[in-house]
Amino acid sequence: MATVFPADRVLRELRAADPGLASRFGRLLELLRGCESVCVGFSGGVDSVMLAQAAVLALGTGRVLAVSGLSASVPAIQRESARRCAELIGVTHLEVETDELDDAGYAANPSDRCYYCKRELWSKLEAVAAARGFAWVLDGSNVDDAGEHRPGMRAGRERAVRAPLLEAGLSKADVRELSHRFGLPTWDQPAAPCLASRLPYGLPVTPERLRQVEQAEAVLRDLGFRELRVRHHGDAARVELGSRDLAAVADQVGAIVAGLRQAGFERVLLDVEGYRRGALNEPLTQLRAGHR
Repeated sequence: MATVFPADRVLRELRAADPGLASRFGRLLELLRGCESVCVGFSGGVDSVMLAQAAVLALGTGRVLAVSGLSASVPAIQRESARRCAELIGVTHLEVETDELDDAGYAANPSDRCYYCKRELWSKLEAVAAARGFAWVLDGSNVDDAGEHRPGMRAGRERAVRAPLLEAGLSKADVRELSHRFGLPTWDQPAAPCLASRLPYGLPVTPERLRQVEQAEAVLRDLGFRELRVRHHGDAARVELGSRDLAAVADQVGAIVAGLRQAGFERVLLDVEGYRRGALNEPLTQLRAGHR
């Protein structure tokens, strides 16, 4: 298991190596101290783990609660990551069931699907925070998220959920660098949005389709691929792999096709452009460009 490095040492080295980042991180700690007690939306991804670590440094473990939402949209590998990271940084960790799939707005999979998901999550975390006496609910959004298609952020604003990484001016690169310096195992972890993000907008979200995607991506990870997505297109799976992995596909074609057919797909397609963040939103970007 990774070891979280002492905060004093990390801060001392950070001030010497990157004063700008040290200043932004100091601002984050200041913001968190002002919150008094916090309930962190804890997915086990890069941002939420670093936010929880910073909250523990600023407030102490007794005033920080990490809460993970559990549903069919959350893969088992992500649940395990959240559990391991919570134990590593010493934060109290709670898991709550969320019911976004019961919301017709979410299940229909419109382009603002994430809004319905986050509305459900924040309502559950708000209730937990109120019941346990925590002053604020926190989201792990960073500066980069503010410039992307992120309808879920609207749900946070509606419920006064704070985003301290964003408020402190920290980018994704900053969060990864800080995570690396603190020894957090998520520092180089690929982005891990929910399984529904693999379904093109308009294709209804169902537990069966989410299960297919999770099983298919597990097949690829077991074959040694790390940066990946399996996009669900009805009977076809479109595979996106990181640029360094594309060259290895030729040696694994048989195993990939067999594994994904076992997951329930009739056809397996390889996206030769490879994995790129935000591929789901490319049609939206093209549509907006056409309307200018």
